[in-house]
Amino acid sequence: MAFAPVTWRVRSTTLTTADHTLIVGVLNVTSDSFSDGGRFSDAEGAVAAGRALWAAGADLVDVGGESTRPGSTGVAVGEELDRVVPVVAGLVSAGVAVSVDTSKPAVAAAALDVGAEVVNDVTALAHPEMVAVCAQWGAGVVLMHMQGTPATMQLNPRYDDVVAEVERFLLGRAEVVAAAGIAPDRICLDPGIGFGKRVGHSLELLAGLGALVATGYPVLVGTSRKGFLGEILSAAGHPAPAAQRDQATHATTALAVAAGAAAVRVHDVAGALQAARTADAIVRRRHRVEDVSWQG
Repeated sequence: MAFAPVTWRVRSTTLTTADHTLIVGVLNVTSDSFSDGGRFSDAEGAVAAGRALWAAGADLVDVGGESTRPGSTGVAVGEELDRVVPVVAGLVSAGVAVSVDTSKPAVAAAALDVGAEVVNDVTALAHPEMVAVCAQWGAGVVLMHMQGTPATMQLNPRYDDVVAEVERFLLGRAEVVAAAGIAPDRICLDPGIGFGKRVGHSLELLAGLGALVATGYPVLVGTSRKGFLGEILSAAGHPAPAAQRDQATHATTALAVAAGAAAVRVHDVAGALQAARTADAIVRRRHRVEDVSWQG
């Protein structure tokens, strides 16, 4: 597939893939996220971690105060606000571009009020007030597909054609939110790898990513450390807990870049940057490596 750069307008700037695939660094300020929950019990530590992700090469740092791992049941609005807003404010004041990972309008509004650029919503702006909040602030938005809720999504997910069904859902949501006031060039789509999907479903979505890319919307791919990678590694005789799946994640990062993804969402920004920039150079064919003649 020929490379075609895309642009994504967020709150105060425009992001582009002309030079490189965007890297979104994960910053969980939760106690129970599947990979790194509980690492940051105070805002100061979380801000330092977010600044480190930015220094390592992230184009956005995605701050989340509510775990969406399988089986999670959510937190109260007040608790999520207390977790997220000081961290977003601290990062923005340090010059970091921030997205907020939330499905709650009050949390999105508070994060945007202190300078967040993007609202990353696993429910694809399902709450009736969320579209209005994002439109009011001119935020970039990520619409993600999920079958069910975090509490139920992995109980028995079923699809007849997962690629077609996910694409149809996301295009439908994009049409709805655009009609409600969010400019189409502010919309990014996320197929929701691992969210209400069996291993085979996630693999089919990654293999068929080109169909979603062909819609013309920027596509974000989030595979980092997820359970389907653990199942692949276990089946290959190399079981690995979540925190030890970065190399497997980087394989999916390179393949996502090759398929035309606009952004990848990862825990290990430094490692993902190496994988993505290498794949970028191949896909964009910008860099020439001269042959070296070895003399014995």
